[in-house]
Amino acid sequence: MKLSAQGLAFGYRDHRVGSDVTLELASGEVLCLLGPNGSGKTTLFKTLLGLLPPQQGSVMIEGRDTRNLARDAIARQISYVPQAHGAFFPYTVRETVLMGRTAHLGLFSAPSASDHAATAAAIERMGISHLADAIYTQISGGERQLALIARALAQEARVVIMDEPTANLDFGNQVRVLERIRALAGEGIGVLLSTHDPDHAFLCADRVAMLHQGRLVACGETAAVMTAPQLQQLYGIPVSVTELSLQGGGSSKVCLPLRML
Repeated sequence: MKLSAQGLAFGYRDHRVGSDVTLELASGEVLCLLGPNGSGKTTLFKTLLGLLPPQQGSVMIEGRDTRNLARDAIARQISYVPQAHGAFFPYTVRETVLMGRTAHLGLFSAPSASDHAATAAAIERMGISHLADAIYTQISGGERQLALIARALAQEARVVIMDEPTANLDFGNQVRVLERIRALAGEGIGVLLSTHDPDHAFLCADRVAMLHQGRLVACGETAAVMTAPQLQQLYGIPVSVTELSLQGGGSSKVCLPLRML
């Protein structure tokens, strides 16, 4: 499964947000999109998902232009995980995840046994089986985020786009969500996520794309892209990229702002 954008310009009817974006996501990899507020990340995601038409260029799924695909056909290939939010209706976690099966149902169809089985399997994969009958609005932010990822998995798409999946989560829940994202890639699912924390890219990304004022300023393997000069250009502040030795062996890089030191 491959999702790609070629020479993509994107935006709204009377406003172009970005242009000249070319990127590719393959099965089994995590591509992290970094960029400051207002750089166009969410609008780019909407275009990749087929919610906005490309203003120029193309979005391709397995070599097929999304403009030639029906909405439900796109949904069977690409799923979306928004930021965790509080729902207005007291659905259970199981019911929330079951909504991910909509792309596989006819207009007046009721969920089948296979839909319920896919829902249960997605809940189990995210490690939240104990929350299946809990009310979505009454669980924690981290648990809601895991439920939203489970909903995307129930959709059985091979590519998952996640809009700031760790936003508003405490440190522990951020790590748990990133671990799940890395595990999904290990199962052959392609994950494209945005984040405001460069350290998340070091923790889970195979490749990184940097979006600034609607244009890609860098895209490549994490180690090659996540350098101090590149990050300084992206965010407009001096930074240091430091490699830390880990207890038990190995090492990991972190990004530190120099202005506060």
